[in-house]
Amino acid sequence: VQLQASGGGLVQAGGSLRLSCAAPASTFGSYTVAWFREGPGKEREFVAALFRSTGRTYYRDSVKGRFTISRDNAKNTVFLQMNSLTPEDTAVYYCAASGRAILSSIRSPSAYGYWGQGTQVTVSS
Repeated sequence: VQLQASGGGLVQAGGSLRLSCAAPASTFGSYTVAWFREGPGKEREFVAALFRSTGRTYYRDSVKGRFTISRDNAKNTVFLQMNSLTPEDTAVYYCAASGRAILSSIRSPSAYGYWGQGTQVTVSS
């Protein structure tokens, strides 16, 4: 499964962006999908996930209420809607997918076997 992330850019604080992650595989709808990010000088961190079995969504605390992960199975695409952006959200954002992730590891990068190339999000103050 090859993932293609897009939608990053430069935005002022308080603004919004929507990231997209497309996959060619028709089975993509059965995968757990997630977004991670790497800020300047930081390790890759979990942002949001959509668990394949239940469709429930999970978020890191700092983005709850501002970010929304969703998917369009017909288009094999996952989205991350980001609102009320702050400079602390500046990072390279990566989409990831797994056909075997379990709930207890959903926030760990090691649970995902497929990754997109990353898209830069820069939030200016």
